[in-house]
Amino acid sequence: MAITKARKEELVAHYLELINQSNAIFMTEYSGMSVKKVEALRRTVREADGSFHVTKKTLLKLALEQSGKPIPVDLMEGQLAAGFAMEEVPTLAKALVKFAKAEEALTLKGGIFNDEILSLDQVKALADLPSLPELRAQLLGLINAPAQNIVSVVSNGIRQVVNVIDAYAKSEEAAEAA
Repeated sequence: MAITKARKEELVAHYLELINQSNAIFMTEYSGMSVKKVEALRRTVREADGSFHVTKKTLLKLALEQSGKPIPVDLMEGQLAAGFAMEEVPTLAKALVKFAKAEEALTLKGGIFNDEILSLDQVKALADLPSLPELRAQLLGLINAPAQNIVSVVSNGIRQVVNVIDAYAKSEEAAEAA
């Protein structure tokens, strides 16, 4: 079914808006996926603060050109769908990698991040990164550990002084009683 020129321009504008708002774009091939599975994937991507769209290759290329992003020609084959990371890039990468493992009909191909074309291995490496809340917790733990060690050393020193004074007091009481 042919698309009108006005509809093509509308799609290019929509893709351009998604590209400009996103932090990364992940290219997937979805051949053979049922509508139910695609909707489940869209839900998963939404939960990861992303957006998933079945795209027209030529129109997506045009939008990428207009935005100044690199065009991953080798990733844009087959039935193309793109995941747009609106927030955290690793979170969406994790969601797509996990879904692709569970669903054979979805093939993750690569992506675009910081104006660089990513291979599948690089996308998987992104998926292995911790999320922002996990990074914050790790950083807080690193900052908190030395403070806890200082408190422990100081309290142990005070405890030892108290034990020495207590032992001395008990020995004085024993000497007076004798």
